Amino acid sequence: MAAAKIRLSPRIRLRFGARQSSAAFNSDFPFCSRPSGRPQPDTCHLQPPSINNIVIAIDGTSASGKSTNAKLVAGALDYVYVDTGAMYRTLAWHCLQKRLDVHDAKAVAAACRKWKTRLECVESGGLRAVHLLVEGYYPEREIRTAETSAAVPHVAAVPKVREWMVRRQRECTQFGNLVMEGRDIGTNVFPETDFKFYLDAQLEERSRRRAADGIQENLAARDLRDSQRAVAPLMVPLGARVINNSQMTAEQTSGLILQEVRSRLSRPAQ
Repeated sequence: MAAAKIRLSPRIRLRFGARQSSAAFNSDFPFCSRPSGRPQPDTCHLQPPSINNIVIAIDGTSASGKSTNAKLVAGALDYVYVDTGAMYRTLAWHCLQKRLDVHDAKAVAAACRKWKTRLECVESGGLRAVHLLVEGYYPEREIRTAETSAAVPHVAAVPKVREWMVRRQRECTQFGNLVMEGRDIGTNVFPETDFKFYLDAQLEERSRRRAADGIQENLAARDLRDSQRAVAPLMVPLGARVINNSQMTAEQTSGLILQEVRSRLSRPAQ
């Protein structure tokens, strides 16, 4: 299905544009350049800035299927996929590389302020996705290690880090229509979007999924940390459709999301 455009209300347009104006067009932030020295996936074409790009926000608890379903939806609609959790993981990895104490909020905030990064949109396997590169490098494997995973909650809880991440995540609209997944997309990053979904599943089912991936994680403790975080805590966004997929496949879950998105896009613009 070809991507459709919708016109946002004046209120939304003003809020959207104001948040983009700070750094989205900075010439020191080359979005689509190709790192040298090793083969890379094809880069996406940078689109002209648009305040009418669509953002589908998919939030939810750990192991609720956010990544899998966001990729399926992005692929079906030919939208750009954005994994915001990977961005926080990249900063956690960077702090570990610099031997910083991730429990030291001031040190983490300083590292976030000083590190040299850029956003890049790449296409691989028919899916376009945004990566956050550090000095031209995307640590795809390193950010999935147990050490990095343990550091992420501490890094993500730093207010200045979340402010920085929100700015970068909003800049991703430079690449076109988005399917963005995380824990605060519909509440904090793009609260103005009309397309909000919140995924959840029973704790036992989410633990089973994690174990099937070879990961042992205390999801109850993670849920508690995420929901009680002082800045941008995990919660159901206002107006979001909640989907409990405990007894559903990824195809069924993504099918519900696609059905609703396509239904809304087919309606005449107000």
